[in-house]
Parts: sequence; C-alpha cells; structure tokens
Amino acid sequence: MKINHALAMALSALSAGLLISCVKPADDNKVADSDSQAVTQESAASNTSSDSAASSDNTEQNSVITPVDISAETEKTYLTHVANDIVIPAYADVAKQSDVLHDLAQKHCQKAPVSGAELDALRAQWLILAQAWAGAEMINFGPATESMSNLYINYYPDERGLVHSGVADLIAANPNLTPTQLANESAIVQGVPGLEEALYANESLDAGQCAYVLSASSALSTRLKAIEKNWQDNATTLLAIDKTADSDQGLNQWFNSLLSLVETMKSTAIDQPLGLTGKTKGHLPAATAGQSRAMINAKLATLNTALTDPVLTAILSSNNESTVGNNLSTALAETTTLLAQMPEDLATADKASQQALYDHLTSVTRLIKRQLIPTLGIRVGFNSTDGD
Repeated sequence: MKINHALAMALSALSAGLLISCVKPADDNKVADSDSQAVTQESAASNTSSDSAASSDNTEQNSVITPVDISAETEKTYLTHVANDIVIPAYADVAKQSDVLHDLAQKHCQKAPVSGAELDALRAQWLILAQAWAGAEMINFGPATESMSNLYINYYPDERGLVHSGVADLIAANPNLTPTQLANESAIVQGVPGLEEALYANESLDAGQCAYVLSASSALSTRLKAIEKNWQDNATTLLAIDKTADSDQGLNQWFNSLLSLVETMKSTAIDQPLGLTGKTKGHLPAATAGQSRAMINAKLATLNTALTDPVLTAILSSNNESTVGNNLSTALAETTTLLAQMPEDLATADKASQQALYDHLTSVTRLIKRQLIPTLGIRVGFNSTDGD
C-alpha cells in the first residue's frame, strides 16, 4: 500500500500542524484567555495546583524583570554549548536507540513468530527509543522540521487513527518490505508510531511484521543520522551563532522552541486527548503501548536539562538574581513529582490528577513567558528573518 504523498502530507499538516514549525505563541490577551481555561469547575480536586499557580502569578506581578546583559561573546559561547552538548547529542541518542532496536529485531526475527520474552525485549527497546525522540522534539526548528521530516519520525497527533490501519495495510500488501521501499511511503506508516503499532498491537510478530520492524527501524536510523550530520555541519547557521554581534536570533529560536515544546505537550498530548478544557480530540502519546506517562516524563526531563543547565544558570545569575532559575527548577521538580505519582497510562488517572498536571504545565509556561524570556531580553514569538 502506497499512500499518495500529496494527500499524506496534507493530512499530516492538518493532524500535526503544531509540530511542523516553531509555534508562535499567542499575544498577551490570548495568553490571559488560555490561562483562564486552566481554572476548571473541579476546583476542589485541584486546589494544590491552583494555589501554586496563583502564588506564581502573584510573584510575577510583584517582580520587576531586569534583563541580564548578555555580551555577543557570551551568547556565542552559550549557543555553541547548546549545539554541541544538547542538540547534537539528542539526535545522536535517538539514532543510536533506533540502531539498537534494529539489531534486536535482526536477532529475534531470524525465526518467526516472535513472542514472549523476545517481543518484550523489542517493546522495551522501542520505549527507550520513543523517550529519546520525545526529548529531541525540543528542537523544533532546523533540518528535523524542514519539509515535515519530523512527521516521518513521529506522526502525531494522529487524530484520525491513520497509523493503525496504515501499518496493517502496508504489511499485508508488502510482506517482504525493505527499508528503501518504506522510505518512499507516507509519513503515516513510518517512524516511532508505526513501530509502536507493529510491536504493541500484536501479541506475536509474523514474518511480515518482522520485515516491517526491521525496515522501519533502519529507515528511521537513516533519517535521524542525516539530521544529526546536518547539525554537525551547519550548527553555526542553524543557531545563528555567527550573528550574535548583530542579533539575538539564535536565543529566540532556542527558547521559543522550548516554549513550543511545553505548549504543544500541554495542548495536544494532555488537554485535548483527555478532554480537560473541551471536547476530547486525538489520543495520548504512546496510547497503544499505554506509556503516555513515559513520553511526558521524557519531555519534562529534557526541559529540566535545558532550563537548569549550568551555563544558562550562570547567565541568569549574572545580575546577582537567581529567582528566575529557582522558580523554573521548582516548578519542573513539582511537575515531575506529580507525574511520578500517576499511572503509566495517563488516561486511567483520576480527573483531579490530570487537571493538576495540566495546571502545573500552565505554571511552567507562564514562568518561561513572563520571567525567563524577558530576563534574557528576548521576546515570546519571533520572525526568524528579522533577527529579533
């Protein structure tokens, strides 16, 4: 089964528009509207979370943000650190985990059917791979998002359930599928969700399903390594490291990308699938595997690494003020603690916990928008062509 590319990409754009380019957050009025949605009728069930958000608001209102003075050289050093120590290793790790999955599939799929402990091993490695990519999604600009490449790695949100039928139809039509053949197929049947479907929707893998897992993991590794290589060769341009004397373009790209990660996670991975502020739409990440908590946790871990990074902390503390960094660290720690107390499948959590998670992420979003970004002297939302 080969899905028409124009149709597939149109569906991709409709179903995962928030993931194909760096989100340009709403203006202040819309932020206020969004914040008000976080206060639900289940106030008794989310008192702790609401009190925390209110306390955060009061702190913000009573604080005067003094932007730190970041020299061109300091900005260049920091962005180089981001590229070499955060971005490139993130892509390298995903590629490595995809290779490991491919090697495991080669080992266990020598004789089909594959079930029991061998299937469990493949599933466990898929989860490591999926978490690695969940973290790498913080880089919401550059080669991974060009030409919708990120959708070939993670077609999400799949609001129409296309992956389920697409993968099954592809395997039925191509029982001896090769990596080259798969690479020419639609984004719908590739990447992390496709592998999830093959591994978790079946209690054993036949020869055709094994061929798919081998091909999908191989094609995914090839795509990821190309992205990693692109960053290795072009980090200076991709993060505007050579433009720090004239603009804050690189800082804008990086921190708005991190903000985008929180906003998309909060909206498409929690609010909409759980129906917290409106009608239920789409599904939780890793829904077939029942591992949505692991996906959210991976994103939080990535945010914590990026936002509590020692190099960034030193910049934020250069005016002898550590409040912003402390606030972010505390908010992320509280959110992570709450998440750890929830079930692996967030759909089975009680509404109070689901709402509390949403509210905690709202607080993190506010801290990034109202404290971190102003302290860095940049702005929420940017036009990558004007260097702001």
